Amino acid sequence: MSVAFEARIARGVGELPADEWDALIAGNPFLSHAFLTALEDSGSVGPGTGWDAVPITIAGADGRIAAALPAYLKAHSQGEYVFDHAWADAWHQAGGSYYPKLQIAVPFTPATGPRLLLADSALAAPLLRAAEQVCEDNGLSSAHATFIAPEQVSLFAAAGWLLRSDIQFHWENRGYASFDDFLAALSSRKRKDIRKERAAAQEGVEIRHLTGAAILPEHWDAFWTFYQDTGSRKWGRPYLTREAFTLLGERMADKILLVMAFIEDRPVAGALNFIGADALYGRYWGAVLDKPFLHFELCYYQAIDVAIALGLMRVEAGAQGGHKLARGYEPVETWSAHYIVHPGFRTAVADFLDRERQGVAQDRLYLAERAPFRKE
Repeated sequence: MSVAFEARIARGVGELPADEWDALIAGNPFLSHAFLTALEDSGSVGPGTGWDAVPITIAGADGRIAAALPAYLKAHSQGEYVFDHAWADAWHQAGGSYYPKLQIAVPFTPATGPRLLLADSALAAPLLRAAEQVCEDNGLSSAHATFIAPEQVSLFAAAGWLLRSDIQFHWENRGYASFDDFLAALSSRKRKDIRKERAAAQEGVEIRHLTGAAILPEHWDAFWTFYQDTGSRKWGRPYLTREAFTLLGERMADKILLVMAFIEDRPVAGALNFIGADALYGRYWGAVLDKPFLHFELCYYQAIDVAIALGLMRVEAGAQGGHKLARGYEPVETWSAHYIVHPGFRTAVADFLDRERQGVAQDRLYLAERAPFRKE
């Protein structure tokens, strides 16, 4: 006999109890109530942004949240880092409306993590069925879960969602005691290259690590300047508002690491990282001067230093960036899952994904062979 579950849709994570939500997130900082509500309360998501928070929850017998989806109604495909613009164009040309769609994700954040927030894995199927029902009942074209934690991919596959893979570059901590210990695993030429890059980047600047109460309003002011410069060049306009950084600092500063470079006490560059239970996540970077290798130093090498010091298993340094490979960041497959309502459109997307996955797997093997590690 099947058990009936009642799913509810809230008008934002802010409507839900923080303790109940955070009990399900497995230590991932981006899924925390603090992070997601900072996006809502700062206006980074919500009216006018094309991201409307509609978290879907199922309550347990005790009335507390037992399962949840960080879900958003999307009016476009920006800020997702898994590109479906071609799907949207094809569906529009066929006379359909691709938007709005349902996005199960952390806005603007290409970092892996659970997308099914579960107290009991038995609730995975009804939770995904609830997402499907939202699409079917409200005329949405599709639902998309992006950057799914590897251990959850099988739950989406079991529900019949279409799987898509891509490649990111992550640094893996193989029990290194120090940065030099990590360098010893690389080829001689790569060791020399990295030492030269670090020396050049560090010359004439002071690098500071700021976390918790050490992050002051003036640091956020400086980082906002860096972020605006990078954001305007990469996306046309920054996704986060200035208020978002203030709220993140107020609500979760102990999970934030700001790596900043100073010249004579003036901040000139910075990288914003988030500290997870087993990983360091690099998110944003910017600078007001062009100094060779400073980007690599603040975003990649300093992150490795910190991960080793904190005993974290990996560093995720964001989307794209083949230049990370030469610096010890290895290619890993990332996964998304997709539910397409229209059967014919679904078949066309499934055929496309079959071909795409083969190419991605070949690319990952090709890149792995070119990693800078010593050949045994």
